[in-house]
Amino acid sequence: MEWIVIVSVIVMLALSLLRVHVIFAIIIAAVVAGLMAGMNLQEAIEMLIEGMGGQATTALSYILLGVFAAMISYTGITSILVRGLIKVLTGKKMMLVLVIAGIASLSQNVVPVHIAFIPILIPPLLKLFDQMKLDRRAVATALTFGLKAPYVMIPAGFGLIFHQTIQDGMSNNGVTITVKEIALSLLLPGLGMVVGLLIAVFFTYRKNREAKQYLPVDSIKVDHEKDKITFNSSHVFTIIAILAALIAQLLTESLVIGALTGVILMVLFFAVPLREGDSFVQQGVGMMGTIAFVMLVASGFGNILKETGAVDALVESSSSMLAGNQAIIALILLVVGLVITLGIGSSFGTIPIIAALYVPICVAAGFSPMAIAVLIGTAGALGDAGSPASDSTLGPTSGLSADGKHHHIWDTCVPTFLHFNIPLFIFGWIASILL
Repeated sequence: MEWIVIVSVIVMLALSLLRVHVIFAIIIAAVVAGLMAGMNLQEAIEMLIEGMGGQATTALSYILLGVFAAMISYTGITSILVRGLIKVLTGKKMMLVLVIAGIASLSQNVVPVHIAFIPILIPPLLKLFDQMKLDRRAVATALTFGLKAPYVMIPAGFGLIFHQTIQDGMSNNGVTITVKEIALSLLLPGLGMVVGLLIAVFFTYRKNREAKQYLPVDSIKVDHEKDKITFNSSHVFTIIAILAALIAQLLTESLVIGALTGVILMVLFFAVPLREGDSFVQQGVGMMGTIAFVMLVASGFGNILKETGAVDALVESSSSMLAGNQAIIALILLVVGLVITLGIGSSFGTIPIIAALYVPICVAAGFSPMAIAVLIGTAGALGDAGSPASDSTLGPTSGLSADGKHHHIWDTCVPTFLHFNIPLFIFGWIASILL
């Protein structure tokens, strides 16, 4: 029975590496698991759909944040930010990269728009990067850091989603823990990412590099009308809406309420026209819809693995094989997390699956709740950087390749894998032993 989990995960990973879209890869893997457990096709699909409700709140949060991001982009406030960066940081390569990492970090917690800011912020800066002979691999590393490290360490915005997903996964498998405890447990793995960023910026990619033309692109498409925008009342109201969304999210611990607050205030303040509502929704769904559905389907996959009894069988066989050595157990579980997340490309989507696998094994081996949270959170984050199918790598590439001078695999995936997955693995393993 334990082979059901192993075979279905291998199927999912193989399909993902063959560039089959992650949603179809997970659905096919879930059907394989169901068929191996003796179900027919209809029963497997029904169980998949039944389990999808576990991530409904998270999926709705992503969609609403996409709409909010589209509204923020409409006002042109980010164009003002780009002009300021060019004016202040021209010629200061390392400082520019660190500022980009800081801005990217805000996109996960303070202004939770995720990857939505990258196609707006980065393309207008590409000419500046070339003039400064800035190694774009450093920028890719900085962007991926900002897309990952804040949600790993800080329970606000997408970080709140990530931590609550870990909390729910542990609770569903019999272990109670608070969001605050999860945040504290993940500080050390997050620190590993900080170390990786500093190594990339100050050592690995500090030298000058000429950008190589990979794809023929006519020109960078920049909205020159927005270049003429000056700070006005709509930008004031946009900032107020952003702050209100953050406050609402912190007070209610609900990203849905926070995002709704921001969207509603943008309309009430006339920062965006109500008549463009359909366009904002379409952009928001296009921007974040895929991520939302990945998490829904992954939750359904986790449900099949759990309900078929395959997880229990795997836990029993793994526990007897590992013989209670916590250091070895932690090492193996992190390797499993790395492989799974590399295939799926979504740290959020893997949490329900990983939690169902990890919690019983860790409880049997005597791990504390915080140590279990470290293993689940680190394993979920592992592989996200470096995965060709991850939004943490696709987002940076979408901006940096706007002029065809950036390679997704060699200029984004490989650098981010080396500088983030390796320190995440080491620091997460150490934290799981210490806690």
